[in-house]
Amino acid sequence: MMSPTEEDFELELRSLSGVLNVEIRHRENGDVDAVTLIVHGQDTAAIRVMATQIVNLYYTEATVIVEDASRALSPRESRTARVSLVRAEFCAETGFCDVELTFSGRVGIGRAGSGQLFGGAEATLAALRDLGFSVPFYLLTVISVATVRGWPVIVTLRPFSEGADLFGIAQAADDVTSSAMASLDSLNRFLARPENE
Repeated sequence: MMSPTEEDFELELRSLSGVLNVEIRHRENGDVDAVTLIVHGQDTAAIRVMATQIVNLYYTEATVIVEDASRALSPRESRTARVSLVRAEFCAETGFCDVELTFSGRVGIGRAGSGQLFGGAEATLAALRDLGFSVPFYLLTVISVATVRGWPVIVTLRPFSEGADLFGIAQAADDVTSSAMASLDSLNRFLARPENE
């Protein structure tokens, strides 16, 4: 479980322009070892400078890695492959959300109704299934939380059987992207387990 300090740290990184996803890797003693940011449509060098400044405020010895989402479409080694968000869109005319994810060179697309918040999360689950993942969780809650930093979205997923709930938090320019990113935030922790690689 993330500490409040680490949640604040991750939220600050997710608030940077163009950041789609944040992965935090820990050492055996629990300290943050490296932070990987997946960005889209931004100068990766400039994002790396800003992210390094934020990281140094919290964890001075952590490494910062910035990856362009367009490169996420190329296959990577299975031990470092992560599910990444490519796009999340809401069509006001149809009321549907579309979410596109990538994993190891594959693309998964999901679509769902239910508005921008629930729809973004449901479409993310559908995109994961389209990628071939078995996701043994159902959507419990999706809420926007007013804070001094903006309006982050918190997603809670509950397992079909016994086990702990998964939580994800993210903040983006719109609700559907925040919801998709928060869903992926919680699920990436589950998908990164060795038995799911």
